[in-house]
Amino acid sequence: MDVLIGITTSFNEDEQRLDRAYVEAVASTGAIPVILPMSVPDEVIDALVARLDGLVITGGPAIVQGLIGELPEDLGATDPARTAADERYLTRALERHLPILGICYGMQLLNARAGGRIYGDVERQQKTMVHSAKRGAKMHDIEIRPESVLHDILRRTNVSVNTRHIQALASVGEGYRVSATAPDGVIEAIERPDGRILGVQFHPEKMGAAMRPLFQHLTDRARAFSVDKATA
Repeated sequence: MDVLIGITTSFNEDEQRLDRAYVEAVASTGAIPVILPMSVPDEVIDALVARLDGLVITGGPAIVQGLIGELPEDLGATDPARTAADERYLTRALERHLPILGICYGMQLLNARAGGRIYGDVERQQKTMVHSAKRGAKMHDIEIRPESVLHDILRRTNVSVNTRHIQALASVGEGYRVSATAPDGVIEAIERPDGRILGVQFHPEKMGAAMRPLFQHLTDRARAFSVDKATA
C-alpha cells in the first residue's frame, strides 16, 4: 500500500525551498513524498494532513520558543511565515497521531512544543565543542542509548554524524526521552518511547545508506498507520 509522507520546507526571500535530499530519502523507502505548501488556508492544511500517513519536519534557522539566552549574530530566527505553517501542520499531525521525524530544527520544534528549553548558542553558553559546520565543525561520533528506539533502528551504539547546529536542547519536553548524545553531552536525538515520533539533531538525509533505516522506520510506521486508518 502506498503511503504519503508530508515534508515541510524552508522559507527564504518569499520562496519555499527544499533540499532534494529530503525527497530522495523518503522516496528511497517506497513512500510518496508530499511537499507541503505554506500559504494556504486552514481547511487546505486539514485536508492535506487527513491524507498523510507520516510527516518530516526539516531543518531550518533558529527556534525561539523556550529560548535560553540570545541568538548569536550568525543565526537568525525562523521567518514567522514558516513558523506559523509548521505549527499548523504539527498541530494537526499530533492530533491524528501521525508518525513524525523531526530533523535538526524539526527536533527542536518538537521539543519546544512539548515544553522543552533550548540554548541560543550552546557552544558559547555551555563551552561545548563546535557543532556548526559554518563555524568549522566536522563529523563527530554520537553515543546511542542501548534501550532506545533509535538503537533498535540503527542497531549501533556509536555512529558518526554530520553537525550543522548552533542551538541545542537545554531540557527535554514532556513525553520525550534522550536517545543519543555527543561526546560533550549535547543532546543529539530524542524520541517518544513508543517510537512514533523521533527527532535527530543531525541531518540524516545527507548521510546516504547509513541513515536509510531511520527513514525506513518512518515509512514502516506510516504504512501501519495507513492500514489502521483504512480499517477503522
